[in-house]
Amino acid sequence: MALTGVQIFKLLPKTNCKKCGFPTCLAFAMKLAQRQASLDACPDVSEEAKATLGEASAPPVRPVTLGAGDKAVKMGEETVLFRHEKKFVNPPALALEIKDTESDDAVDAKIQDVVGSEINRVGQLLRIDAVFLNNDSGDAGRLASLAEKVAQKAPETAVIIGTENPEAADAAIKPFSGKNAILYGATEANAEKMAEVAKAAKAVLGVKADGLDALSSLTEKVKSLGVDDMVIDPGARSAKEMLEYNTFIRRAAIKKNFKPLGYPVINFAQRDDALHESLVAGLGIAKYASIVVVSSAEKWKNLALFTLRQNIYTDPQVPMQVEQKIYKIGDPTPDSPLLITTNFSLTYFIVSGEVENSKVPAHLAIMDCEGLSVLTAWAAGKFTGSKIANFIKESGIENEINHRELIIPGYVAILSGAIEEKLEGWKVTVGPREANALPAFLRSAQAA
Repeated sequence: MALTGVQIFKLLPKTNCKKCGFPTCLAFAMKLAQRQASLDACPDVSEEAKATLGEASAPPVRPVTLGAGDKAVKMGEETVLFRHEKKFVNPPALALEIKDTESDDAVDAKIQDVVGSEINRVGQLLRIDAVFLNNDSGDAGRLASLAEKVAQKAPETAVIIGTENPEAADAAIKPFSGKNAILYGATEANAEKMAEVAKAAKAVLGVKADGLDALSSLTEKVKSLGVDDMVIDPGARSAKEMLEYNTFIRRAAIKKNFKPLGYPVINFAQRDDALHESLVAGLGIAKYASIVVVSSAEKWKNLALFTLRQNIYTDPQVPMQVEQKIYKIGDPTPDSPLLITTNFSLTYFIVSGEVENSKVPAHLAIMDCEGLSVLTAWAAGKFTGSKIANFIKESGIENEINHRELIIPGYVAILSGAIEEKLEGWKVTVGPREANALPAFLRSAQAA
């Protein structure tokens, strides 16, 4: 069971040295109890306390990394059942299934689907994260050949090897040794051999069982074999089973601190119909899956799943924002117009998109308003005449343009006078209220 803040405090040095970043040991203990701090932050904690507190302060869902390098995916570390309680931590990985019975052309096409899946949405790079190599043939040689091809053509992509045959697993995992691949297919019958293969390749072990009782017994067995990093499959295949099992697993881990089920969950959403598959995959994303395996990667489906995942795993207490600076849209010259807006991500991407659509090169000044939209930032006193003027002066844009004209959003037309008072020699032009009117506005101003 998880320790309370007072119980944790009794095990700390009680020196109030502030080395952990908190004013007192009690404050640090309370953060540990809430899983909002790491025990590593205390340099003076005893080894005995580490042994006790390390387990107690660990997140109820064990952290696991899939893949290596820039495209590695972190999973687990979840601490809440519902997003509004705090936030969900690590977005689930989307994995595209490739069967070793598929033709070379089909395999090549799927690899390209994964490699070319990356899109930029409101400043975040979203992609299909992994491939699931299915030993559909049951032949160890065919799975190994497929693994070699993927390793050569998509070396940065995370890999999940799917087989219950330890010999096939041993052959196929070799190209990904030490790269945090997942070896999926450990059962009650083959657990010992699969654990040996996983440990030798430094891979995460995917365990599968029929139901939660059998699954919890199997994870305890695998852990006793020396494997700590696992992903778990309770055998859910229908949407109803996924919702039921995933919820029970998360509740057991979060509410009861039940360690045998405190691991990332893998769900299989493959369906013959792409729309049906996207709906099942969406359920997995929304309800606690850490890996969702799909059979196809159409662009429309990718966008739908990426967007859903991004929305659910965005911290609801922290607005999405972009960096404060002057952005160049197109290839602006010193005579190109200068526009300003706030650094709310959605505002930036909508406005910059419409400026691009206008085909009029421009300078777009993005001002830090803590990620608030234009009207909200103005109402909160973060997008005011004096602050806008200071930002323009400090940005250095005056040295890059020949004119002294600033275009502001139409919704804050009231600020024009205050800005002109603070920016001596500048002219403030009130732009349109809605971003979709920017192309016509900019083209008209250019023609004039």
